[in-house]
Amino acid sequence: MNILDWVRRSAELIAAEAERLSRLDAAIGDGDHGHNLDRGFAAAVEALPEHATPGRALVVAGRTIVSTTGGVSGPLYGMAVRRAGKELGDAVEVDAVRLGAALRGALETVQELGEAEEGEKTMVDALAPAVAAYERALAAGGDLAECTRAAADAAERGAQATVPMQARKGRASYLGKRSIGHLDPGAVSTALLIRALADLASEDA
Repeated sequence: MNILDWVRRSAELIAAEAERLSRLDAAIGDGDHGHNLDRGFAAAVEALPEHATPGRALVVAGRTIVSTTGGVSGPLYGMAVRRAGKELGDAVEVDAVRLGAALRGALETVQELGEAEEGEKTMVDALAPAVAAYERALAAGGDLAECTRAAADAAERGAQATVPMQARKGRASYLGKRSIGHLDPGAVSTALLIRALADLASEDA
């Protein structure tokens, strides 16, 4: 899998969904999630080093996302991408095992920074089930395409499951019970990023 292509594909999906993501955020937050993330990933694409290892490319992309994405999204998404890059290390190729470690590292970073667990109506509600599904598929002998497809499906189910939840973290938590009945924009954007992985892996298979 070409990690540079994943950053580019993610940027395309976020750009296409930026308005919707910001509308979702307007219901329970500041209303800028999609536009902030769009700016960050667009900048990450511009900053990608063409002749770097996959890990190094993600470290650069993550650092760029942190510095260019507004609000709390920058540190969470940027540091998650950066951690994924560090997990890949100096490997020239990204295989299923290495990608699984990168995803696990990204989840750990998000949970450490955001102090969030599943069920609190955050991006963790998409990312945690995605990582768990990926690891189950990998343990069952799945290849990169199968593992990422399982992760993407689980992420989308996880995002949808945030609708009946009451937000316990972030600005949305200030709404209390009024946050119930809305999709969490961070979970939706996270599902988009995992879907980008799955699409690329399927194309490469």
